[in-house]
Amino acid sequence: MTARARRSDARDNQAIVLAAAREVFAEDGPDAPLDRIARRAGVGNATLYRHFPNRRELVVAVYADEVAELRSRADLDADNPGEALFAWLGLFVEHVRTKRALALSLADPAGEHESLFAGWHAAMNTTAAALLGRARAAGAVAVDVTELDLLLLATGIALSGGEPGRLLALVRRGASTL
Repeated sequence: MTARARRSDARDNQAIVLAAAREVFAEDGPDAPLDRIARRAGVGNATLYRHFPNRRELVVAVYADEVAELRSRADLDADNPGEALFAWLGLFVEHVRTKRALALSLADPAGEHESLFAGWHAAMNTTAAALLGRARAAGAVAVDVTELDLLLLATGIALSGGEPGRLLALVRRGASTL
């Protein structure tokens, strides 16, 4: 086997472990046994630890992957930018609602989580700003609405325990130019 094939196998194994970890963490939370993740991935514990030496590194990788996926789901070419903005905000609400425990498990006494979260928050702000800019230019959102306004409201909706779709529709009506 060539060195190139081993690197490809290692990449594949890492992706398989990440996918399994996403599933297991979604089912059982961030404290789920790592050996369960290895079994789900169909790899040995040594393979899991080779790619992710500790739980924290695995959780960081899973959460970073979740953030990247959420960003990728922003439709920046939509024919209806207002619809695209609020569709993405709905995904953001679901992300905050379902990934909160994963994010909170990353708190550490050394404060390293602050730099991680700063990057993830910047990514969400950038995505929301791009969507909002398009919606504003299309006249679908009032000019005084900011991406931070919408992200804070969406976070509140996610944490409220209320009906997310209904509450987001109320925000949309309040943010519209109609």
